[in-house]
Amino acid sequence: MITRTPYDELPASLVAEIRAAGLDPQAVYDHVVVAFEEDLPGGVDDATSDAMPDMGRAVADFAAREPGVVAGLAIAELAFVYALGDTVTITDRAPDGTRVKPGDVVLTVEGPVRGVLTAERTALNFASHLSGIATATSRWVDALAGTRARVLDTRKTLPGWRALQKYAVRCGGGVNHRFSLVDRAMVKDNHAVAAGGVVAAYDAVVAKHPGLRVEVEVMDLDELRSILAAGCTEVLLDNMSTADMAEAVRINQDAGGKATLEASGGLTLERAREVAETGVDFISVGALTHSVDVFDLGLDFRTS
Repeated sequence: MITRTPYDELPASLVAEIRAAGLDPQAVYDHVVVAFEEDLPGGVDDATSDAMPDMGRAVADFAAREPGVVAGLAIAELAFVYALGDTVTITDRAPDGTRVKPGDVVLTVEGPVRGVLTAERTALNFASHLSGIATATSRWVDALAGTRARVLDTRKTLPGWRALQKYAVRCGGGVNHRFSLVDRAMVKDNHAVAAGGVVAAYDAVVAKHPGLRVEVEVMDLDELRSILAAGCTEVLLDNMSTADMAEAVRINQDAGGKATLEASGGLTLERAREVAETGVDFISVGALTHSVDVFDLGLDFRTS
């Protein structure tokens, strides 16, 4: 019932669009393949839709059920194309990052009814999850508007989903932190304990990896002073009070203002503005990816 379109037969424009979004099209394709294998293991067909009589073709719309920001719609299109090949047509797809309201149609699919029924959940899973991340991120962005602070994601992502989840953060207006353990070093509390202090840990990383960006997590203002004196230019303020964060900004300014300061730990959307107004540069939020609600998208078949 489904086509399982090979990668090299995907529309070139769709592949180029996914690449331009900062994603690896082959990796995204492989992710879609895995998703369909979960639903249709061993190359079998959908037991329910396959049992239906030939219902011809239909038009259906992806529609928002709530306000938010959409993301992953090109991946939803890829899912339909993988499943149905050139028997499906996608139109009126909203650009990722678009703010929507309930009832807005963000993608229209036209194709064989049985095939669309088979593919709809996989396509929705990608778009709903990524739109949930984009929507959550946009709420933080809105809360920080007018301040210097930007919202950051973390490495608290679902295994295999990191590139997609961080893409959705960008769609919501957020900024990506490091992607892996090798593109930037981060000295955390346990590293400091193991090395005998934050400065010793920082010095060890700098000696081993000269030229690599290094961020250091500090637990109090004394650690901040010591790590700034050591030359660190990226500092994470972990679980500090608002008053201590404001003092940390002052200490950094007195030291020449060379370091960027990132607030992290126990932060909530309700506190976002208060924290941003201390003057920190970034606010990192693991919840953007590790516990986000899906965005409510539905697929509605047109009745006429």
